[in-house]
Amino acid sequence: MTGQARQPTSASPASPEAGRWLDLATVERPVLDLCPDYTALIIVADGLRPGPSDEATDALLSDAEARARAALAGRAAADLEPVAAWRLAYQAFGAKPKRTRPSVEALLRRVEAGLPRIDRLTDIYNAISVRHLLPVGGEDLAMYRGPARLARAAGDEPFDTMHDGQPVTEHPEPGEVIWRDDDGVTCRCWNWRQCVRTRITHATTSAVFILDGLAELGRDGLLTAGQDLAGQLTALHPGARLSWRQIGAVPESPESPESPGG
Repeated sequence: MTGQARQPTSASPASPEAGRWLDLATVERPVLDLCPDYTALIIVADGLRPGPSDEATDALLSDAEARARAALAGRAAADLEPVAAWRLAYQAFGAKPKRTRPSVEALLRRVEAGLPRIDRLTDIYNAISVRHLLPVGGEDLAMYRGPARLARAAGDEPFDTMHDGQPVTEHPEPGEVIWRDDDGVTCRCWNWRQCVRTRITHATTSAVFILDGLAELGRDGLLTAGQDLAGQLTALHPGARLSWRQIGAVPESPESPESPGG
C-alpha cells in the first residue's frame, strides 16, 4: 500500500521535482512478505541551510539524550520493545544484530558517552531517532539517481563506502534488505550503514529523510516522529519546504501533521 504525498501544514510543499521523486519511492513486495507491518515515512525537504553543528542542534541532542536515559532506566537498548522488534526484523533476513545493529540501537548505545555532533541536518534526525525510538536516516536528495526503493538484494549491487580511509566498493548479502536507487545501494541492512555517495554534507540543501516504523511504535508513533522531524526542520531552517509520503503497510487515510513542533 502507499499513501499520497502530503506536506506539514506549517510548511510549503517541496519543489515539484522533489515531489515527483517522492511519488516514485517504493517498498518492494518481498520486503513486505518478510515484514508485513513495516511502514516508511519519507520526508523530502529543500531550501535547507546546511552547516556544522550549532547551539540549537546541540540542545536538541542534549534533550534526546535525557529522554533516552529516562526510557532506558538502566536497561540495555536491546531490551526496549521497539529496538527488540528491529532485532527480530534483522534476523528475519539473516543479519546478526550484534554485528550489524539497527541504527536506533547503535545511537542509544552511545547516549551515556554523548551522541555525536555531526552537522545541522544529521544532528536533527539523530535526535528524532533517539527521542522516538525508531530508525531515521537522512541523505542528500541531489545525489540520488532515480527513485528510492526498499528491496531484497540480489547480492551484486554496488555499495560505495570507506575502509582505512580509502574508497572501496562492497556488495550486500543475497536477500539482505537494502535501500537502493538506480546506481546501487544507498543503505545496507535496512538502516544500518549508509553509502558515501548520498551522504549529507555541509553543501546539502535538499534532503530525504526516511523514518522506519514497525507495529511496536503504535498506530500514531510513526506520524508523531514525522511531525517532530518536520517541526525541527522548519524551526531551524526557516523557509524550508517539505512534503511527505507513507509507503509500505500504510494505515488508511493518514493525517497530515498539525503545527509540528519540538
